[in-house]
Amino acid sequence: MTQESEGDWPRARLHIVSGKGGTGKTTVAAALALALASRGKHVLLCEVEGRQGIAQLFDVPPLPYEERRIAQGPDDGGDVFALAIDAESAMLEYLALYYRLGNRTGRALDRFGVIDFATTIAPGLRDVLLTGKVYEAVERNSRNKNARRYDAVVLDAPPTGRIAQFLNVNGEFGDLARVGMVKGQTERVMTLLKSRRTAVHLVTVLEDMPVQETADGIDELRRHGLPVGGVVVNLTRPKELDDEAREHALSGALPRDAIEADLRKVGVDVSPDLLDGLLEDARDHAERRSVEDEQRRRVEKLDAPTYELTRLADGIDLGGLYELAAELREQGMA
Repeated sequence: MTQESEGDWPRARLHIVSGKGGTGKTTVAAALALALASRGKHVLLCEVEGRQGIAQLFDVPPLPYEERRIAQGPDDGGDVFALAIDAESAMLEYLALYYRLGNRTGRALDRFGVIDFATTIAPGLRDVLLTGKVYEAVERNSRNKNARRYDAVVLDAPPTGRIAQFLNVNGEFGDLARVGMVKGQTERVMTLLKSRRTAVHLVTVLEDMPVQETADGIDELRRHGLPVGGVVVNLTRPKELDDEAREHALSGALPRDAIEADLRKVGVDVSPDLLDGLLEDARDHAERRSVEDEQRRRVEKLDAPTYELTRLADGIDLGGLYELAAELREQGMA
């Protein structure tokens, strides 16, 4: 096991990543796992929504209910394993572990639809099983024979609108099961989720609705006593115009003749239509930056550490994930 790494979250062993749909939370979770692995950590990256988003990002076959190595950290020899958690498989594992039900009995229950029926009608049971498996991965110790131990676990969690319910449902379900193993299990899971060993990070983009949902998510997490981590502002645009040039672009005061002369100096055959298009693109860029700067000021008021990831021109592939991981590490998130 490696020593605690530097970074803003040295005590966290469980990093939960949530965000409004379309903000790139799965990408950020994957980049964070790689950033942690770049410090020599052994990291487990989990998903619970059944979308196989991790497999698509890392260009590997669909993940089974089994931990598989999918990447190596870029610098210090760490690695990333991945696991797709589904409630049915987690329940079979739970029954085998705590009630000594063998594979044959478990398969029979699954074949007759008993497990699916139970996870459908029991309030919160599905989420209890999903978070319970994450808890097991975090809390492994030397007594877990033949089980791989991790320095950190990163969970690609449900969207922001459901994240507090998803994490707090253990407490709610525990109130329904007031005695026995289930009650004890939910209490142990909630103890981890509300401790400083957990950080719930939220992903947003610089648009009104995602920023508002992030603010609402932070408020709800804090009301439930769940530990808010950082806010990752994803898909930011490079600052291609300085403040003065941006003001000129917005007002239509960019020096048209000077721009045309500069283009001709580098061998561009400038037509009036080309120049009009370039000036219009500059205005559009300036307008977008003004809107983004307004949203950035809202993010800065959320009272949480903030990190930014740039929009990659060529989209997201494995090389792009390593670039984003480097950005998170440089900014101190991992």
